Amino acid sequence: MLAKAILLEKNQTTFSCHIQNITEEALLQQTGDTLLQMQYSSLNYKDALAITNTGPVVRQWPMIPGIDGVGTIIHSNNKQYQSGDSVILNGWGCGEIHWGCLSQYAYLKSDWLIPLPTNISAQQAMIIGTAGYTAALCVQRIIEHGITPEQGNILITGATGGVGSVAIMLLTQLGYTITAATSKINNTDYLQQLGVQHFIDSKTLACAGKPLQKEQWAAAIDVLGSHSLANICAQIQYGGIVTACGLAQSMDFPATVAPFILRGITLAGIDSVMAPYPKRIAAWDFLAKNLNTKQLQHIGQIISLNECPKIAQDIINGTIKGRFIVDVNH
Repeated sequence: MLAKAILLEKNQTTFSCHIQNITEEALLQQTGDTLLQMQYSSLNYKDALAITNTGPVVRQWPMIPGIDGVGTIIHSNNKQYQSGDSVILNGWGCGEIHWGCLSQYAYLKSDWLIPLPTNISAQQAMIIGTAGYTAALCVQRIIEHGITPEQGNILITGATGGVGSVAIMLLTQLGYTITAATSKINNTDYLQQLGVQHFIDSKTLACAGKPLQKEQWAAAIDVLGSHSLANICAQIQYGGIVTACGLAQSMDFPATVAPFILRGITLAGIDSVMAPYPKRIAAWDFLAKNLNTKQLQHIGQIISLNECPKIAQDIINGTIKGRFIVDVNH
């Protein structure tokens, strides 16, 4: 068995990203107990950092990237799964310390897998991907905090990206009003089709601001970090919540405690990589129940393994919108 895959290699002087046939023997040298034939993967921001070698994502070399995958089990040592079962992989260090899913086959730990929900197709699962699953965790946290549609707008940064797109779809389906922060302020058709009614230029958040600012948002989902996150916290209404799940601007947080002690706001960190099995199941059930699956086709585009390096660079450059699903067999 040979698996066509994207292989990243690096030494002290050179980095390479190329399509290569991987042997079954090489795959089985990875730590795992379940062999899968992959159907689709996807390109996330973390994958783009790895493929373009623009961020310290990969910690072992060589590496097959791909933090997302959906496929069918060939064999597993876990009696919970049978040959032919359809399963999803999100995170768990794949594409970082363990070979990931931008490959025709993957050897993974069964503890990392969850069953593909019956009313979500394999392709739809990767349109959702880690980005959409992270969005679900954010939206669930906002609801758990007690934020209702009547309390005001929800601010979403990185709105045209994967997390933002799925978060908008979920929240609008649940009756919330969205304000999208986007750098594509002159090209909002995509976001309007998702249901966004209000827009701000993300550049207005990107520089240092006052510790306390006008209260504008009942809650927020932020993928940027840095000054953007600090400004959002300064603009959240009394008792509101900000869910932080990304660091696209920077991983620093140049803020003060003022919004937290004077307005009682909450900053909730959202981890999708190592989230336990029950939380993953709950998030995917939430997605299956609340997403308009017809709308998913609007945010997803299918590409091949060969197209991944170019699209990865576009992701880093911030010139794309929506989700890119990788058909690993074409």
